[in-house]
Amino acid sequence: MAKKKSDSINSDKNSKELTLDALPGIGPATLKKLKDAGIITIRSLALYPLSKLIEESGLGEKTSLTLIKTAQDIEKMGFKSAEKIWEKRRALNKLTTSSNNLDELLGGGIEPGSVTELFGEYRTGKTQVAHQLCVNVQLSYELGGLEGNALYIDTEGTFRPERIINMAEAKDLDYNQVLKNIIVGRAYNSDHQILLTKESSKLIKEKNIKLIIVDSIITHFRSEYIGRGTLSSRQQILNSHIHDLLRLSETYDELAVMFTNQVSSKPDVFYGNPITHTGGNIIAHGATIRVFLRKGKGEQRVAKVVDAPHLPEADAIFSITDDGIID
Repeated sequence: MAKKKSDSINSDKNSKELTLDALPGIGPATLKKLKDAGIITIRSLALYPLSKLIEESGLGEKTSLTLIKTAQDIEKMGFKSAEKIWEKRRALNKLTTSSNNLDELLGGGIEPGSVTELFGEYRTGKTQVAHQLCVNVQLSYELGGLEGNALYIDTEGTFRPERIINMAEAKDLDYNQVLKNIIVGRAYNSDHQILLTKESSKLIKEKNIKLIIVDSIITHFRSEYIGRGTLSSRQQILNSHIHDLLRLSETYDELAVMFTNQVSSKPDVFYGNPITHTGGNIIAHGATIRVFLRKGKGEQRVAKVVDAPHLPEADAIFSITDDGIID
């Protein structure tokens, strides 16, 4: 993949991301509260909901409202022409999956600025794709990477450096350097998972993070919120968690976010596929691009786009080998 001439536009934009120090009239105490809440840039402040800012920073409602409004004015977060939106989308560098078939299905690869969901049964390749992306994000733009690092939130204890080594060696990369560029957080419960997501905002610029993985998003929620009486509470917290991820993807121009999800079987379906994703409509509406994975013959896996604002429903076949993801 050749580096686009518009890459310079992206890099210029990233270099001009304004830190909170550029916010007029902000004192050191307020600045510290914002940074403690994980709000580092003016854009991230402009995207923050008022109620969450008050809750997480401890600032008063009037101060919070003034700060958000000022940040939104600086970021010019009003209406813009569709032509401007198209220019920005055309400049996107997609992240390769290492499978041409899968990349084509996804319109060029995993899309920065969006949240991608991979869901499927056990051993359909969700975690394998996640590992491959952690390697690929470090590749040059010419090779389909984003020249950045990865942050991996592991909720199931399935992250394996051994797989990273195999995949890195298959691409003639120094696996020691590749491993150094992947930051892993092991989430032990849903509260810890949410905390790690919030803490990640403090690392994105410092560590040049271009990819965030949550594998999987639902595990702890399914085990901790049991029974119909807890469903409403679970969905509210899960909704907030997914929007934290969405906000991160929208704050940083070249940040791709992907989470894996589990499936369940609908007992009332007698015809067709009874398999459905877990998490209900909260996850369905939260993810920008949704991909269903299922097993094929042998090493083969089948990926199907089930929801995306710019892609048709379609299938693609890829394989999982010792060297990683291939066609």
